Amino acid sequence: MTTASAQRAAVILAAGKGTRMKSALPKVMHAVGGRPMVDWSLALAQDAGCSRIVVVVHPSQDVLIAHLKANHPDAAIAFQDPPMGTGHAVRCAEEALKGFEGELAVLYGDSPLVPVSVIEALFGEVAAGAKLGVLGFEAAEPGLYGRLITNAAGDLEAIVEAREATPEQLKVRICNSGVMAGGAKDMFRLLQKITNQNAKGEYYLTDLVGLARAEGGRCVLVTATEDDLIGCDSKSDLAEAEAIFQARRRKALMDGGVTLVAPETVFFAHDTQIAADVVVEPHVVFAPGVKVAGGARIRAFSHLEGAVVGAECEIGPYARLRPGTVLAKGVKIGNFVETKNTEMGEGAKANHLAYLGDGRIGADANIGAGTIFCNYDGFEKHQTSIGEGAFVGSNSAIVAPVSIGDGAYVGSGSVITKDVPDDALAVARGHQMTREGWAKTFRTRKASEKASKKKKG
Repeated sequence: MTTASAQRAAVILAAGKGTRMKSALPKVMHAVGGRPMVDWSLALAQDAGCSRIVVVVHPSQDVLIAHLKANHPDAAIAFQDPPMGTGHAVRCAEEALKGFEGELAVLYGDSPLVPVSVIEALFGEVAAGAKLGVLGFEAAEPGLYGRLITNAAGDLEAIVEAREATPEQLKVRICNSGVMAGGAKDMFRLLQKITNQNAKGEYYLTDLVGLARAEGGRCVLVTATEDDLIGCDSKSDLAEAEAIFQARRRKALMDGGVTLVAPETVFFAHDTQIAADVVVEPHVVFAPGVKVAGGARIRAFSHLEGAVVGAECEIGPYARLRPGTVLAKGVKIGNFVETKNTEMGEGAKANHLAYLGDGRIGADANIGAGTIFCNYDGFEKHQTSIGEGAFVGSNSAIVAPVSIGDGAYVGSGSVITKDVPDDALAVARGHQMTREGWAKTFRTRKASEKASKKKKG
């Protein structure tokens, strides 16, 4: 986080209905990199040193409001009802920032990829004396974007909407992102002068540039890439932003020493941490909350979420690590093994077809194929403890709460309901009964019955 000399605040505009998303979920709650877009903007404001943050929402956005209260209690919530444009939206935050006299940035809840460096640059221009700093980008296809018109000195003279631009102005490729910064007092004072005398009858934030210049204020332009400033109004926009994020994350990890065998098939979350010398095979998904230490190998078609993977572990193929999984050095999790809220000590193994939930497994323990930790009784979850060096035979059901001691053995096919002492053998299954010649007699009788039915037919 920056060590800004002036106080900083941010207003995040998030009241849009997002009708083009065609979803009951508020637009800004749709995720990129496993993180709601509004959370990207909140993190951006925090990383830029904003000590006060206001999110402007519509009162009908119950899911968004509940999310903000639960996950961002330090952010103030302001309501825009009815929506009357971006300028009006920022004014709705004025009461929440009453008495604040520092620098203010206006951000958008549907722009998840804005780098903190450009927000720092905007604040830097304001600190250097600019009345307003506006963030723009060079568009491949400017289309209906507002154009940022600069003078010979490079200062921003005007923001011109495409529908109102002259043919000469339409040739300008630097377009408006909507993000801007200025002194909070100046911005709120100028917002009071904005009118809604336009085709939409709305109050436009972009009018601040003309008003600031009319007072002799200097407005400046800061630029970022078009990808940095992508806004997500539809599911296709969302997919494009996700693709940009994933491409950047893959490159950053490979640059940091991670081997991705087929990068385009691997997907990461916003907070995925992978150390150098990790190998990730094709078709692996990292949901939020995963950390992988050096030397580990994540094999194909595995899914990890909320898991900590230790050094030199081998995961998969076709493994699922769920939240609360913590694996020490050298653990092996094989094909079709699922873990949840389970810790495994150094060198422990579960190589095939197992469910390990709410457990603690000691170092060098071996969990056989088909083993299930029966952790749920229909009402509550219970713990299973497997000691160091223990061996659990295939097709065993361990009914929690239960403890299997260090060095103990569980015979294959057992249903374990009681604690097993250290170095003991526990076998809990029905006795085998063998009847010599029964199968031959059975086959002969059934064949005779079948032949008799055919004759009668």
